[in-house]
Amino acid sequence: MSLAEIEEFPRTGARVWYDDQRRVHDQIHRGEELIDYAFMGSDPEAADNRWLREAMESQIPIIYFLGIAPGRYTAIYPTFIAGWSKDDLVAKLAFGMPLASSVAALPSAPERRYALRLVSQRLHQATFREAVLTAYDGRCAISRLPERRLLDAAHIIADGDEELGQPMVANGLPLSKVHHAAFDANLIGIDADYRIHVSEQLFAMNDGPMLEQGIKAMRGKSFMMPSRTIDWPDRGRLATRFEQFQAAN
Repeated sequence: MSLAEIEEFPRTGARVWYDDQRRVHDQIHRGEELIDYAFMGSDPEAADNRWLREAMESQIPIIYFLGIAPGRYTAIYPTFIAGWSKDDLVAKLAFGMPLASSVAALPSAPERRYALRLVSQRLHQATFREAVLTAYDGRCAISRLPERRLLDAAHIIADGDEELGQPMVANGLPLSKVHHAAFDANLIGIDADYRIHVSEQLFAMNDGPMLEQGIKAMRGKSFMMPSRTIDWPDRGRLATRFEQFQAAN
């Protein structure tokens, strides 16, 4: 295998797929120019780890396969090895701009930052829904509907908010199409204690089982939480979002 053909995958193991990529995703969304990639095993002289060092020394671009869902990856090329630490057992990755001509050297800092923004956009589009639905076992947090094709990953804080709108599991809720629309329209609210609220306007309506059982009956109840506390929605974001619901009602 030539150095240019090295393909870097997230580590395999028994943990939930997202754990292996959580730090990488967070680094990308925070805009860090250099991304961590853990060595294979604990021996820095193992073949896979030596190849990373040689790619860094020769400034040879590699393909980085970024995990976006169980068994799904998106290829990032060119990616360069910008650091290699035998003590920390970590390599540092830098993204470059895809060019029509051959790529032969580590890109400049401005180019890396621009490439990172493009990768962040791709990651947002590809991973947010998968990560949120996986955390909730593919069910709507309000109705517990188990059909993924009828679910959206709703942002608690809209992604246009640069401070709180990051596409991370703690800022997401899996909601059916109807509940998502109601949440966005402030007809349904969720407070920082994870309780569901229904607007008075909607609660006063009387029109069939969808409204009565699917929405109004949820008033005052707690929504379904992920099995792992690390995936629970952020209370601060819920509180901020709930203020919008209260202001609208």
